[in-house]
Amino acid sequence: MTGLGDMEEEIGNGASLFNDHGRDYSDFQADGLDPPILYRSEWGDDPNYDIRLCGRIGLQCYNLQKGTNFKFKSWEICRDQMTSSDDSFITLEATDPATGSVLSFQTLLSDFGPRRSLGVRLLWINLASRIEPIRNERLDDNWDKNKLHDFYKGPMPKWFSDEALESNSRKYYVVPESEMHDNDWLQLLMEVAFFSKTDRGFDGDLPLELNKAVVETFEDEPLDKLKADNAIFYLSYKCCADPSSTDLAGDHLGIVRKTMDGKPGHMSLEVALTKEQEKR
Repeated sequence: MTGLGDMEEEIGNGASLFNDHGRDYSDFQADGLDPPILYRSEWGDDPNYDIRLCGRIGLQCYNLQKGTNFKFKSWEICRDQMTSSDDSFITLEATDPATGSVLSFQTLLSDFGPRRSLGVRLLWINLASRIEPIRNERLDDNWDKNKLHDFYKGPMPKWFSDEALESNSRKYYVVPESEMHDNDWLQLLMEVAFFSKTDRGFDGDLPLELNKAVVETFEDEPLDKLKADNAIFYLSYKCCADPSSTDLAGDHLGIVRKTMDGKPGHMSLEVALTKEQEKR
């Protein structure tokens, strides 16, 4: 049984990324691939929640690696390209709260879908996250499976037991309530977990509230376990919608495994199948 680090699929497509903000498709056509689909953001209500979610993942990857606190503002252009994965090349705008300046970002997220044999419902790998660079600059978009510790490979873990939590405080970190709220990273992980639980049906229109977060990691550094390169997040959260309006109202559990291979802009998120999804 293999995990993310043992996947045989080649993640990098070798193509030049983001040529002229996604308007030049010659790099894909030269590889014999179908032309990508181009989406442009429109003013007003934006129905493309999944694009926003993918762009926010790329931006948060940059924040975690660079120590910045940039905030997602809006996405501008998205190119979708089907290879061995569904690749989304996104150009977005982000703000710097410290200066008020607006920055143009580019991200690449590859969607590998489910891995049921590993208990994975959603496998997303961010392979690029950068402030808009020189045109035609090439990126290292190959995920290095050899950099992952064996603990973060293989089947997804099950929910921790109370005994495990009490006996190994070094391995598990219970996030204090004061750190859970207004935390962009935990909010994002919760939304990713709910997006996976709803089989990609969640479009951001339901209010979510985090009840408890536990981080499992073997890394001693950094001291802030929320920023560990490799960790498993156990999230207890609530959909606060009116129960009469949706069956999704109520309490939920989510398990998200986050790994990094040490390359700039690279981060993987795996979401575990829920018990209901395992039965299908």
